[in-house]
Amino acid sequence: MNTKLLISPQELTSLLAEKSSQAVIIDTRTPEDYAISHIPTSINIRDFFTYLLENSSPAGLKELQEYFAEIMSKLGISGVERLIVYEDSLNKGYGQSCRAAFLLKYLGCTQVSILQGGYRAWLTEGLPTNDEVPLSESSIFRLHPNADMMVTTTEMLQAVTNPAIIKLDVRDRNEWFGLSSSPYHADFCPRKGRIPNSVWLEWHRLMNSESEIPTFRSPSEILEICQSLGITSESIVYVYCFKGSRAANTLIALEEAGISARNYFGSWNEWSRDFSLPIDSRVIQATES
Repeated sequence: MNTKLLISPQELTSLLAEKSSQAVIIDTRTPEDYAISHIPTSINIRDFFTYLLENSSPAGLKELQEYFAEIMSKLGISGVERLIVYEDSLNKGYGQSCRAAFLLKYLGCTQVSILQGGYRAWLTEGLPTNDEVPLSESSIFRLHPNADMMVTTTEMLQAVTNPAIIKLDVRDRNEWFGLSSSPYHADFCPRKGRIPNSVWLEWHRLMNSESEIPTFRSPSEILEICQSLGITSESIVYVYCFKGSRAANTLIALEEAGISARNYFGSWNEWSRDFSLPIDSRVIQATES
């Protein structure tokens, strides 16, 4: 039985009420926000959002795997538990809970869900919160990396000239236009632009971002948006953003609509720093978007 990828606050409440449940809730917000209040029993792992993959070579990916295996082991997570991740609001945290879910599944966890609507949805339902930090005994996290989920720089470079592979850029407008190198500040990375032959789908478009509680759009709406870009369930899609986070958010939406895709996790942060890699540095005018 497949684990439901998106769960509502009420579904999470029911899951926690099951005495046989081995559920672990992971809060991806800042430690400061977590300290103020959080979903009861949740643990804070901010590293799922902040960790930067500087090199998607085998050595770089091994370092990523070992880094998170150590964190999970210290927190008593072995990898067989039902894991539920959440952030504050799906449109404000640059896809951080989805990045956590992606990494957990990449590391080998098979039962991973995301709280639809995030902490805001939990609060809106009037569900309980506290500021208690749960105690946990250390465990041994068992790594079972799923290499098929990641696109390496080598694979992305090979895809640049392959029209059969859609290179999907989901960054914010200023990044796609070539006005900023990152969501942090304009010159965070040494180069601005985009991976050549990419198509653009700003990640916000696959969510109801203007709603009081932003959630993913319906599968039919997502399919319609994707089809306008030539993306169907038969397409080969490599998604990238700045550090694989908004790309992970997009992967969730695509998966819900029946479209398989892979995440170039190093994304623009890695690509732009390697001057041997080609970029399209042309500044795009708003009328071209």
